[in-house]
Amino acid sequence: MNAHDEASPNGTALRRARAVLWASVLVVTALRTDGARTQDTAGTGWKPAGDKIMTRWAKAIDPNKVYAEYPRPQLRREAWTNLNGLWRYAVVPKEDERPAEFPGSILVPFAIESGLSGVATTVGPDRALWYQTKFRAPRPEGASAGARLLLHFGAVDWQMTAWVDGHEVGRHQGGYDPFTFDITEAIQGHEGKAQDQDQGGSDSGREHELVVRVWDPTDAGFQPRGKQVADPKGIWYTSVTGIWRTVWLEWVPATSIRRLRIRTEVDPARVRIAVDLAGDASGDKIWAEVRDGETRIARATGPAGTELGVEVPDAKLWSPESPFLYSLTVGVVSGSGIEDRVESYVGVREVGLCADDEGRLRIGLNGKPLFQIGPLDQGWWPDGLYTAPSDEALRYDLEMTKRLGFNLIRKHVKVEPDRWYYHCDRLGLLVWQDMPNGDGHIRPDQADFERSGESESNYRREWAAIIDSLASHPCIVAWVPFNEGWGQFKTNEILAWTKERDPTRLVDGPSGWSDRGTGDLNDMHRYPGPAMPDPESKRAIVLGEFGGLGLPIEGHLWWNKRNWGYRTYTTREDLQSNYEMLIRRLRPLAARGLSAAVYTQTTDVEGEVNGLMTYDREIVKLDAERIARMHAWLYERPVAMHVDVIVPTAERESQVWRFATSDPGPDWATIAYDDTAWQSGPGGFGEPTTPGSVVRTPWRTSDIWLRRTFEAPPAVQAAKSATLQLRIHHDEDAEVYLNGTRIAVLSGHATEYADVDLGEECMKTLREGTNVLAVHCRQTAGGQYVDAGLGVGRPIDTKH
Repeated sequence: MNAHDEASPNGTALRRARAVLWASVLVVTALRTDGARTQDTAGTGWKPAGDKIMTRWAKAIDPNKVYAEYPRPQLRREAWTNLNGLWRYAVVPKEDERPAEFPGSILVPFAIESGLSGVATTVGPDRALWYQTKFRAPRPEGASAGARLLLHFGAVDWQMTAWVDGHEVGRHQGGYDPFTFDITEAIQGHEGKAQDQDQGGSDSGREHELVVRVWDPTDAGFQPRGKQVADPKGIWYTSVTGIWRTVWLEWVPATSIRRLRIRTEVDPARVRIAVDLAGDASGDKIWAEVRDGETRIARATGPAGTELGVEVPDAKLWSPESPFLYSLTVGVVSGSGIEDRVESYVGVREVGLCADDEGRLRIGLNGKPLFQIGPLDQGWWPDGLYTAPSDEALRYDLEMTKRLGFNLIRKHVKVEPDRWYYHCDRLGLLVWQDMPNGDGHIRPDQADFERSGESESNYRREWAAIIDSLASHPCIVAWVPFNEGWGQFKTNEILAWTKERDPTRLVDGPSGWSDRGTGDLNDMHRYPGPAMPDPESKRAIVLGEFGGLGLPIEGHLWWNKRNWGYRTYTTREDLQSNYEMLIRRLRPLAARGLSAAVYTQTTDVEGEVNGLMTYDREIVKLDAERIARMHAWLYERPVAMHVDVIVPTAERESQVWRFATSDPGPDWATIAYDDTAWQSGPGGFGEPTTPGSVVRTPWRTSDIWLRRTFEAPPAVQAAKSATLQLRIHHDEDAEVYLNGTRIAVLSGHATEYADVDLGEECMKTLREGTNVLAVHCRQTAGGQYVDAGLGVGRPIDTKH
């Protein structure tokens, strides 16, 4: 795919031939090049540092061509200069001034703690990291007077200052938002050369020096940091310090487009575009053109400072099934002609809450309920930590997520580079975007955390910057200001403030633990789950985290020890069957009103082995095609189920079972097996202190085997579209059989009764007349309990 094709969201070359003189000049004289960074990287002997596992993309890294793709797909210009590559660095006490020398070599944009930086060392709160590189930025011949040179940083963690040719050009705090410094005066030496260069043309391509100082206290400070800690273990990971996204240069006209804010509506289909301009735009006009491939759909023009509205007739709406993107060109025009123009794209879609056919409130896309399921995505890499080895690697995770049949990603307490969201836009992946946590935390039963004024100001500033920088991506459907009480303060105020800043998206309120009854979503976390809160009239019900099923795979681990999952298995077969059982338990919850579920997680991360893939992305632990088919089942229109109970549980009244506490041998679950020598007693079985239990017969041994004979009437077997419904409470591992066929495997312990939709296929195991339901439960520690029942579910179609 060539550069033009890549820039076009639908793979069609954009009509760049019509670009104005300014853009043409830039293409000729300053088209994106790594050579503009003058420090020689040839023969430096760069290689990844450390002894941790690596991904296959790490082997393909060329220090001269690191992240060569244009970093900002929603505001594209032809000409740019990539400053990624090998820089010099020094680590000194934080009180020190600029070091006299920069003795080390570091590969930008990888954090210094990462293997791909070539350094793999920790800086800590008592030291500062200094960078130094040199570059050329020749001023384009024929450029208009007053052209500006911009220095862009994708992200730097956390507090930074930059100097060009010894002149300070800017400071920034915040590890997750992109920012820009105008360095025009700095490269002119502050010697009054601006007028000479405006007339003489070019800066002669002389060499300039860029120096950056970074200080990052990680968890010793209050700032947003996500899962970074100085002592990584459990759910907390390695610290990330310094530059971790692309650094680049861009010449722009004196009046230029700084940012686009794109909003869409679907009825009628309309695109609204706010154009943020830099420079003097008095008397200027702005214009926007929407295209489907090469076909112009609509165009609008208006005074600078106004919002443009573009009607889109017969709109192709954006959705996970059809992620159509229109091409968008925006320009600013003065009396003398076009001053600046940028290329972008837009997905026409609308997000909100809507009622389903049963009147339950659900998350809606384009006015229709859409069940959402996807992974909790940490966005960590064993070789690059916060930074994927390449754009190809970044894209791989998303393509695999799509292949697994998910339509959602929850981006967990981290913000990705703009190209990650671009790929989500193209692929049709919905995104819930977390605010990275920082400062203190609260337990589920505690009042809101009290931040200092400085901490609150920092949170608000960075969260606002994150929202503003990502606001035009159609993939993002929900903002998540807080997770599990981490840094959670002024909850209701922050949720309302987030909604006010972006009323076009849902606001989670918050995700897990400390719900205050506000926001658009009531979000429960349950491991392994699944579960859901009771349905509400004003908020949709979601399961923000569940699962966490672990499988360590030798040769693909960050640590040889200290690995864990919320439930850990030893074979891929066990992991597969238990994952499938979680999904089967989701189906009844969706019918009751659950709108979304987020499974933990996309990949293993450091000591966590509960990923769908290994940390190095070499192994997908589940059968992707089979899992995708199960997820597709969840996207079918959820309907209320009428369940004919054929084997009741002990929840309401005593139910007699045959049971044994020693191994009964083979064939114990079949109809033909003779259980007359077994004991008889009422269910459930266990210890009465077990949460959610209804104990009628004590059970204190390590294992118990249960059998119950029941009759199934002919009408049940003949029911159209009927599904077998299991209701069970188990502590711990349980296997369930019907007429000798294993129909369910459930690992770990539950704290309440839950429904499992076993689908239409299991109905074939049910016979007319006499049947046997059999259960084996194993106990190792803690509470113990088991009880089960069966029913036949029929959908109640209220649509007609």
